[in-house]
Amino acid sequence: MGRAGRLYVVATPIGNLGDLSPRVIEVLKSVAVVAAEDTRVTRRIFSHAGIETRMLSYRDENEAKLAPSLVRRMEEGESVALVSDAGTPCVSDPGYRLVRAAAAAGVEVVAVPGPSAVVALLSVSGLPSDRFAFEGFPPSTRKARTALLASLANGGSTTVFYESPRRVVDFLREIAAALGDPEVAIGRELTKLHEEVLRGTASAVAAAIAERGPRGEFAIAVYVPKRATTDSATDPAEEIRALIASGMSARDIAAKLKPRGVSRRVVYDLVETLRSSED
Repeated sequence: MGRAGRLYVVATPIGNLGDLSPRVIEVLKSVAVVAAEDTRVTRRIFSHAGIETRMLSYRDENEAKLAPSLVRRMEEGESVALVSDAGTPCVSDPGYRLVRAAAAAGVEVVAVPGPSAVVALLSVSGLPSDRFAFEGFPPSTRKARTALLASLANGGSTTVFYESPRRVVDFLREIAAALGDPEVAIGRELTKLHEEVLRGTASAVAAAIAERGPRGEFAIAVYVPKRATTDSATDPAEEIRALIASGMSARDIAAKLKPRGVSRRVVYDLVETLRSSED
């Protein structure tokens, strides 16, 4: 058997085709096939750059099925490029199964770095970015979102979310209620014609977006400062669990935690979630 091919994980523009690097074009022209999240979207890049490489549709729905056949092709000497609709593959997009399978088979996996909405927003947010987390799209149910936001209450780092225009205002209001109205930076249509970054408290930014009407794609960076540790129960969920065990009612728990900026709605949702998990 000859030398194995490579898997190239290729970042593509998140809106501005001027961000398409010469190296990306070179790689996409050189490989045997491009595995694209949506071939219709990637075809616009191909037309712009004069690329004629064969494409195949590679989505969450068919990733498990296609990954083994693509790995076999690479083992036989062909190289494959993986691209998503926009930005860096595997970051809230399909691809990790292919990367994992290729690496396990001894195929070289090569990053061709470039645009990423997460990094783009962090770089212009004005928020601390020495430590950050990426949560992708928040959960669809309120209970799950409440639990997620409660886990951020101790602070000390910046967290980035993606959100749709339909839900962005409500989610910002939930952030304000759960986390004491922290600082946020919102990136809308990053790198595109109508790019905009809004900075301020979660409630103020929510009001500004609601007034003008949410349009476009949103990335949200949230910074919650590290809270001073006054006792061992700094995690609201753990403290609520202990208070439930002591026989305290949800109403009394809410009153106890209110001075720390934990909203009544957050307490009630966490009490219900914790009690349900113990049933």
